[in-house]
Amino acid sequence: MAATTHPDPPIPLIDSLDNLRVSISKLQEDHLSKGVPVSGRIIHVTHYIPIVATLESNAPPTASTISEHGVPTPPRTPDRERSLTLTPSTVLDIPRPTSSLDERSVELDGPKWSLRPRRGHSAMNSGIQSLCATHEQVIVGWTGDLKKGPGSDVELSEENTSSATITTTSIATGALTETDKAALEEKIASYQDPIEPSSSSASSKPLSYAPVWLNDATAHGHYDGYCKTTLWPLFHYLLWQDVTTELQPVDDVHWKAYVKANEAYAKKVAEVYQAGDLVWIHDYHCLLVPKMLRALVPDAYIGLFVHTPFPSSEVFRCLPKRKELLDGMLGANLVCFNTYSYARHFSSSCVRVCGYESTSNGIDVQGQVTTVLYCPVGIDADRVEKDLERPGIPPKMEAVRALYQGKKIIVGRDKLDVVKGVVQKLKAFEKLLIDYPEWRGKVVLIQVTSPSLTDSPKLERHVTELVSHINGEYGSLDFVPVHHYHQTIKKDEFYALLSVADLALITPLRDGMNTTSMEYIISQERTNKSPLVLSEFMGTSPNLSQALQVNPWDLGDVTRQINYGLRMNDVEKSHRQAALYKSVRMHTSHTWAAVLVKMLLSVVGNEKSAKQTPYLDRVKLRAKYAAANKRLLMFDYDGTLTPIVKTPSMAVPSKQTLEALQKLSSDPKNVVYIISGRDGAFLDQHLGHLSDVGFSAEHGSFLKEPGGPGLAGIQREWANLTLSLDMSWMNEVREIFEYYTERTTGSFVELKKSSVTWHYRASDPDWGSFQCKQCLDLLETNVAPKRPIEVLVGKMCLEVRPIAINKGEIVKRLLYNHSDAEFIFCAGDDKTDEDMFRALQIVIPQFSPNGASTPNRMEPPISASLSASPAHSANTSPKPELQPVDLLADPTCVFSTSVGPSTKKTLAKWHVTTPQEIVESILEALDEDAPEKSHL
Repeated sequence: MAATTHPDPPIPLIDSLDNLRVSISKLQEDHLSKGVPVSGRIIHVTHYIPIVATLESNAPPTASTISEHGVPTPPRTPDRERSLTLTPSTVLDIPRPTSSLDERSVELDGPKWSLRPRRGHSAMNSGIQSLCATHEQVIVGWTGDLKKGPGSDVELSEENTSSATITTTSIATGALTETDKAALEEKIASYQDPIEPSSSSASSKPLSYAPVWLNDATAHGHYDGYCKTTLWPLFHYLLWQDVTTELQPVDDVHWKAYVKANEAYAKKVAEVYQAGDLVWIHDYHCLLVPKMLRALVPDAYIGLFVHTPFPSSEVFRCLPKRKELLDGMLGANLVCFNTYSYARHFSSSCVRVCGYESTSNGIDVQGQVTTVLYCPVGIDADRVEKDLERPGIPPKMEAVRALYQGKKIIVGRDKLDVVKGVVQKLKAFEKLLIDYPEWRGKVVLIQVTSPSLTDSPKLERHVTELVSHINGEYGSLDFVPVHHYHQTIKKDEFYALLSVADLALITPLRDGMNTTSMEYIISQERTNKSPLVLSEFMGTSPNLSQALQVNPWDLGDVTRQINYGLRMNDVEKSHRQAALYKSVRMHTSHTWAAVLVKMLLSVVGNEKSAKQTPYLDRVKLRAKYAAANKRLLMFDYDGTLTPIVKTPSMAVPSKQTLEALQKLSSDPKNVVYIISGRDGAFLDQHLGHLSDVGFSAEHGSFLKEPGGPGLAGIQREWANLTLSLDMSWMNEVREIFEYYTERTTGSFVELKKSSVTWHYRASDPDWGSFQCKQCLDLLETNVAPKRPIEVLVGKMCLEVRPIAINKGEIVKRLLYNHSDAEFIFCAGDDKTDEDMFRALQIVIPQFSPNGASTPNRMEPPISASLSASPAHSANTSPKPELQPVDLLADPTCVFSTSVGPSTKKTLAKWHVTTPQEIVESILEALDEDAPEKSHL
């Protein structure tokens, strides 16, 4: 069967920026009114701060040095300055001087740093700047490679000592003194971006920077190492064996540097964090920061936005450190991507790699739900509109038109990366000249390629050979079909090319966000309204549906769309341009940033947010245990007294567990119950010899009372609490489960005496989850409304049981029957055990009108009337009517304890991390000589 491409769902409509800000303000007010702290600050974690710092000479500048520097030309590589041996013809990256001699004056007794904006990441930075209208902000990031200006005496880093002709070189971080660092931090504290100052209006909030200091080995092992040789290729679907040798990882040699750098980011955020701050972590450089920060600041509101593509689970699972990265990301309250596809790939990876559950809201990690959403990044449309008014653009437009008069102009602009698809683009253009010979001599391709962070001589040579081949085959003395410029062009030239083009050809093989496509749309609004041929593998493609979208690997399709675009009539051009322009103007970097804030505010403070449950205080536990005259202790079995195992039959109690239960139940003051989902036969086999322990099987369907002096001589038997209930639904449910078992490989039906369970743990996780949702919908729609049943979604299973039978009802029954218990301990680990914790919430402080405390009054629970006790069953007299009872236990003596992480969503008051700690707590409570200490 042929594969079908299913497009992403439409991008959600974005409200106006003003309305978004009103919504954000209302959300903050709502949180504050509910007691949820919101500070009005946002902390952004980025790879590096958007500032380049240069350590200048301690000699005062002269007029000659100022005129020598002049206005700097743009660097060859916008995002990162690399060490090169430069010739006089090379474009220099010279530090930008400040505007006045006074500002450039140097204090002779201290280091002098000069700052200038760092180019790159313009969409993200403009979005952050726009939030200054409503929020105070802090940007946390690496300082970047620090520069050495002329005349300074700081030691150079080894990588740059050979470049004697470079005007500014990198400084070895280890060579800086604490005085140097303090001076730079002081300088950064007062820095304002001269291009887009945060104080552009009187109402703007301050934007500050918190630099992260990394030594050279960590900084470059993190960025040039793990980020660029491991994560970046894989996220762009380049498996390492397909990439040039300089990008091949060797046994994760840079992983330690990546971890160390992420730790430094997290610690810096913790230093500047204030209660109620929103924390937004940006991109793949910081994927471990959410979990690390969660450990340092448990109640932080954390969002993670991944600007790059996120690959499918089949590709992502190739990463050796795949689980560590996913767990790091899941430390956030919200993980957001550019497109729905990337969000779906992330969720699938969490399910397939880690075995976590996918819910309608996101990913459930042991009760903590991380919301997964998507929101496309835009450009600063207002800035582009303003730049198009630059006086230098019209003359360059006229020059280009005159140079290519009478010819159609196709424009392309890409970094020279493998994933940008320049090779495929050139091959498609050649195929156009072959398949449509009428275009020979009538169309030119102007391809600009800027140097990449990962320049490959092999790729550059391949592109050059293709250009030469096409020009040699289809060119002439007076015509050159392909004009290739491997350089960084000036802004005026760039916008002039976009404005005069008859077609833009932007066809990367994989890309997160491509600003050129959106800048082209805005440029064309004033000129030709020419069409755009766009790769469907770009993060922005779902948002630009009116572009001529192509598969860049299908050269025939690209060729046909180029031909169609060049022949398109003016009416269709205007129609497509209007839709594209509206989309670009609506989804800007400013609205993107505001939507992120709104999303995070919408997620935090609700019941699905991570909340810190305190660790079980063993000192307090021992004190309350020792003071009580009667104690009620209730334990789940799987995951509480024994670890969860793949094969259920292997979950047998340890020798230490049996010893603890024996000692606990032999105390006449204690009433001990094990409340399990297991059937009675299993419990009898492994725990039946504990005559003083009571049991509840199948989530409360069967009950076996403990032995002891009061019931001496009475044979303990299982009481079926479902005898008086209608159980005719079991066959109907079993047939439904068998239907889904036939269609879900690896699933099976477990039939118990009072419940039916469908397990799909061994099936494909995505298909099993889908089938579970289908089955759940069928049961809740057609069966549950007509039958006395409830449907429970468990860990990779679906269970149907009587409506009045669950662990919570058993706990209520035990509370009712043992109302004189002064100490209550209850432990469990999963969703079914939350019913027990919920039942214990009836033990709350009661006060009389004069302020004195009074006992809790408890009405008879439903489960108390389902069956008689063994002593009463022998009596033929009518069962007496049940009356309310008073609970003697004080709320401070109720220890509901969840097994799992502290951030697990639970109704329990306390937590421990492993079943072993439950057993240790029991033994410690029994030991009068145990040391007086609690868990820290």
